[in-house]
Amino acid sequence: MNKKITQTAGREQLGSFAPTFARLNDDILFGEVWNEEAIDVKTKCIVTVVSLMASGITDSSLLYHLQNAKAHGVTKEEIAALITHATMYVGWPKGWAVFRLAKEVWNEETPALTEKDRYQNTLFFPIGEKNPYGKYFVGQSYLAPVSTEQISVFNVTFEPGCRNNWHIHHAKSGGGQMLICVGGRGYYREWGKDPVEMTPGTVVNIPANVKHWHGAAPDEWFSHLAIEVAGQDASTEWCEEVSAEDYAKLD
Repeated sequence: MNKKITQTAGREQLGSFAPTFARLNDDILFGEVWNEEAIDVKTKCIVTVVSLMASGITDSSLLYHLQNAKAHGVTKEEIAALITHATMYVGWPKGWAVFRLAKEVWNEETPALTEKDRYQNTLFFPIGEKNPYGKYFVGQSYLAPVSTEQISVFNVTFEPGCRNNWHIHHAKSGGGQMLICVGGRGYYREWGKDPVEMTPGTVVNIPANVKHWHGAAPDEWFSHLAIEVAGQDASTEWCEEVSAEDYAKLD
């Protein structure tokens, strides 16, 4: 018979503030559910890790349950296979996030995160690969397809200081582009107008046949969704680079 599981964190941390919640946590969840004998504790640990992973919870609660899983016999090989399998159903970013915690618990050395890795951890959408249209950019950018059916949607990420050239989305009717900032800080600018600062949640609607550019702030990463608007005879004309002098006036 497994050793009885006891938990006191609820009363220790919330006993005076939320006594009912503390009692439910310590006496019901851990006192009764975790000690129910129809399922062994190792299996419960696995179910709990997958449940938290599917919910996108990668804070200290998941770290605790990964440690608990290891303590109840889940091996490094098993947790790696478990996270890989669950990733196929709950999403790639969640898999990466859980693997980072699991490597700490199973005492594997984790390489130092790059600036790109750290920024990726703040985003819901993947950064993707190096932008194949890089020749039209000053600095390094990345492109990740979000949707390639019905409406084309791409996540475009700019390293600090990166911006695309002036360009025009031509169309006889319809056309243009919509930008939705999803991370960091950047700018959008139309020819002859003041720049528009973009932070998460900023939406910019770009009419067809308007010369413009967009890119990161000098010292911050920047990501936006680029949504192409259908139009007649639509095409993109790439123009000159944004001069360093004009770009330096942003901040």
